[in-house]
Amino acid sequence: MASGAHEGLEHLLYEVKKIVVGQDHFLERVMVALLAGGHLLVEGVPGLAKTLTVATLARAMRGSFKRIQFTPDLVPADLIGTRVYNQKNSEFATVLGPVFANLVLADEINRAPAKVQSALLEVMQERQVTIAGEAHRVPSPFVVMATQNPIETEGTYALPEAQVDRFMMKVLVDYPSEDEEFVIVQRVTGSPIDIGAVTTTEALLVMQQESRKVYVDPSLVTYAVRLVAATRDPRKAGLPDHGRFILYGASPRATIGMIEAGRALAYLRGRDYVIPADVVDIAPDVLRHRVVPSYEALADGITADRLVADIMRAVPAPEKVLETRVAANA
Repeated sequence: MASGAHEGLEHLLYEVKKIVVGQDHFLERVMVALLAGGHLLVEGVPGLAKTLTVATLARAMRGSFKRIQFTPDLVPADLIGTRVYNQKNSEFATVLGPVFANLVLADEINRAPAKVQSALLEVMQERQVTIAGEAHRVPSPFVVMATQNPIETEGTYALPEAQVDRFMMKVLVDYPSEDEEFVIVQRVTGSPIDIGAVTTTEALLVMQQESRKVYVDPSLVTYAVRLVAATRDPRKAGLPDHGRFILYGASPRATIGMIEAGRALAYLRGRDYVIPADVVDIAPDVLRHRVVPSYEALADGITADRLVADIMRAVPAPEKVLETRVAANA
């Protein structure tokens, strides 16, 4: 891995943390999504700096940022754009919507109806929109961060499992510690802090290409495959009683996402090879929204996170990855 690229990432994180206090796990996952080209589903109560984090990151990398507040009266044209008639020249002009940005924050995605959710998820998958038969590609890099509020579920439209599967990771954002909250209050009530643009979107695209070259040992791919297979049939992991608690397991997108996110995490941590800890760290975020608990599990208070934790305990990570890496280099 190029040292200059890693220094660029460190400068980027340093600038963001001038504004954002704490939330290290969340910020790391946002960076992983940027490097891996995936999308994030974020669950957390209001006021935890989700918008601030993404907006600050966009400023620090000279990228464009758009925030879309999802509401029940939203229509697909409000996201992707539409054709507008110009009376001066009697012609139709295309007006592109707010999804045309490097970082898009879809705030409270579950408050919009299914047609609007599908319009956004189509852009996430295809990275382009079609308006009046003409295709328009979104800028690159392109990352969507969709938020859900866990405390207000009345009047919401739950995302179907097939659509949730398009998000590479689901991250849970928790309250800051008392010390962190003290610093937050000091910064917000103090003098404004300037953020410098320390990198560019072009440099980030180079980092994306470099992160895809990070070495992944075959044993780690096998580990990811076994983890995902165990979510579909827990008996394979020696958990015969867990089958009744899982309605649906994870798809092959989970296996791919685990390896791609593991690569990005290793690159972010300054290595050109993935170690088991990278995959183990990222696995809960990749799997939690893809494992659907059964009604029996919900009745017993068993969450998807608990099921994933049980499976990860039952499926051991490989131990001799680095020895294989040395042999490959030789």
